[in-house]
Amino acid sequence: MPEDMNLEFAYKLSEDEQAEDAEDRRKHRWQVVTEVAEVLILAIVAVATAWSGYQAARWDGRQALLYGNSQRLRFEAEALETLGGQQRLLDVSTFNTWIQAEQDGDTELADLYVRRFSDEYRVAFEAWLETDPFENPDAPPGPSFMPEYHNPQSERAEEINQQAGALFLAGSEAREIAERYVRQTVLFATVLFLVAIGQRFRFRAVRIAAAVIAGSIMILALVGVFRLPRL
Repeated sequence: MPEDMNLEFAYKLSEDEQAEDAEDRRKHRWQVVTEVAEVLILAIVAVATAWSGYQAARWDGRQALLYGNSQRLRFEAEALETLGGQQRLLDVSTFNTWIQAEQDGDTELADLYVRRFSDEYRVAFEAWLETDPFENPDAPPGPSFMPEYHNPQSERAEEINQQAGALFLAGSEAREIAERYVRQTVLFATVLFLVAIGQRFRFRAVRIAAAVIAGSIMILALVGVFRLPRL
């Protein structure tokens, strides 16, 4: 009878040891899986963070370039606008003196003033004369009010201003893209924080939960990065 009891005790002890070994192997297997997952997450996040930072820097550089070109075009447009204004002022001043010479009957002086008109103003001037301005009360007050009148410097300045505006908008879009890359970098930093915190816990469930949350945020951030334009 005592021998049977010893055998039964030994058999039970062996079963307990086998159960403990199986539990230890299961825990070890889960630990290995968790550690491998954490290493993969860290590796992917490290590469993605570097890529996001690189793209953010490039888009910042593009923003600076576009803003610089926009400012340069603004200065060029201002110079042309000033030149156009000076040319228009000269034409109007010459036109006023032409009127005075015309009223005085000094044809030779009046013709001299006409020859001093800019090419564009002279076209408008000739069209204005055809409206019989001295007799027709509905005639425009001067050549500069005629549809034939064009100021090439002012028109060119307007075109350049439009180009500068388009470049400024493109620079603003580049800045927005750079900021979005930075936001993705913040998400990647959150992933690193969760993985680091999870490794501090000895409870398997907490560590696995931290890894799952970190992986989910990582996937979300990766999707956001893939959707962004690249340079």
